[in-house]
Amino acid sequence: MKPVFHRTILHADMDAFYTSVEQRDCPEFCGKPVVVGADPKGGKGRGVVAAASYEARRFGIHSAQPISQAYRRCPEAVFLRGRYERYHEVSGSIMSVFREFTPLVEPVSLDEAFLDISGTERLFGSPERIGRAIKEKIRQKEQLTASVGIGPNKLIAKIASDLKKPDGFVLVAPDQAESFLAPLPVSRLWGVGKKSEEHLNKLGIWTVGDLARRSKSTLNGVFGKMGDCLWEYAHGIDDDPVVPEREAKSISNENTFGEDQDDPVLLRKTLLELSEKVGFRMRQEGLLARTVFIKVRISDFTTWDRRATLPQPFSLSETIYREASALFNSCDLLGQKVRLLGVGVTQLLSGEEVQSDLFQPVTTEKREKVTQAVDRLKEKFGDGVIGKKG
Repeated sequence: MKPVFHRTILHADMDAFYTSVEQRDCPEFCGKPVVVGADPKGGKGRGVVAAASYEARRFGIHSAQPISQAYRRCPEAVFLRGRYERYHEVSGSIMSVFREFTPLVEPVSLDEAFLDISGTERLFGSPERIGRAIKEKIRQKEQLTASVGIGPNKLIAKIASDLKKPDGFVLVAPDQAESFLAPLPVSRLWGVGKKSEEHLNKLGIWTVGDLARRSKSTLNGVFGKMGDCLWEYAHGIDDDPVVPEREAKSISNENTFGEDQDDPVLLRKTLLELSEKVGFRMRQEGLLARTVFIKVRISDFTTWDRRATLPQPFSLSETIYREASALFNSCDLLGQKVRLLGVGVTQLLSGEEVQSDLFQPVTTEKREKVTQAVDRLKEKFGDGVIGKKG
C-alpha cells in the first residue's frame, strides 16, 4: 500500500507589522498606541486606519476603521502616515529569511506568507525546529516578532498562526487537524463572516465541530456550493498548494469591507484603488497582461467572477479600471450589498515577450510616460502619494 504523503505548511504572520516597524524605528513610540493611516491630523480627515498597534487595539481601534472614529476612541494615540517604501524594504528582508528554508514561499501580503516545508527535515530538522528558527532569525535580523502556525495544509496553518498572537507558535499534526478545529467558533473558518456565522448559529452550529457533524448534502442544501467548501474545511481538508510568487499566473488585489456596502461611489473608488495597485505591481515586475478579471461577493456569499480579454497586452491602471468597471456593471446585484471586491489580471507576459507597436497612438505613449513618473513617486513615497479621484 502506497504511503500517504502529508504536506507540512507553515504560515508566518508578522505582529502588527506597520506599527511595529514604526515603534522599532522610533523608540519614543514604544508602549504607546500607534495608528498608521491616511490622515496624520487626528479626526480632521476622511482617511481610514491601515494598521493599529496592540496598545491602540485596546481602545477598540482596528484596520479599515475611519480615522475620525479612531481619534475619538483615543485622541492621545500617535497618528502616522504610512511609510510604504519602508514597509516594502523590511518585508523583502523577512521574505529572504523564509527563502533560506524553502523556495516554496507564497507571499500573501507584505507581512505574511505560506511556506511549504515538506521534506526539509533532513536539512533543518523537525517542523517545530524550523518554525522556531524562522521566528528567531526574524527577531535577530529585524527586531520584530512573527506568529507562526504549522499544519498539514494552508487552512490549518493560517488558523494556528492566529490563535496565540502576538509572538505565537502553534503546531498541528496531520492526525490532530479535526480535533484542533472542533472546539473553535465557526467564524475561524475561511468564508464564514458575520452574516453567515449568524445563519449557522440559527441552525445550532456554533463550533467547527458542530459543523463537521452535519452532512455535506445538508450544508449544500442550505449554502449551495459554499456548503461543500464548509464541510471540507470543518474536516480539516484543504488541497490548495503553496504557489511561489514567481510562478503565479495572475496578479490580483481584493478588499473585504468591514460592513457590506452598496454605496456606488465607495465601490467605484475601491475598484479604482485595486486597479491602481494591480497595475503598479505589474509595472514593477515588468509584466503585461491580456485579461482583466474581477471578483464580487455579496452578503449571502454569492460570488461573481467576470473576465475580459483584450486584443493587445496592457499594463496601464486606467485600462484595468475601465475593464473592471465594465465587468462590475455586468453583475446583476439586484440591490444587494457587496461584501468583497477584487480586481486582477492574468495571461501575464514579460515586457521582453511583447514587441513594441510601431503604430501605437501618441496619446497612449504619453499616458505611459505619465504612469512611469507616478510609479517613481510611489516607489519613493509610498502608494498613497498620488492617485486618481474615483
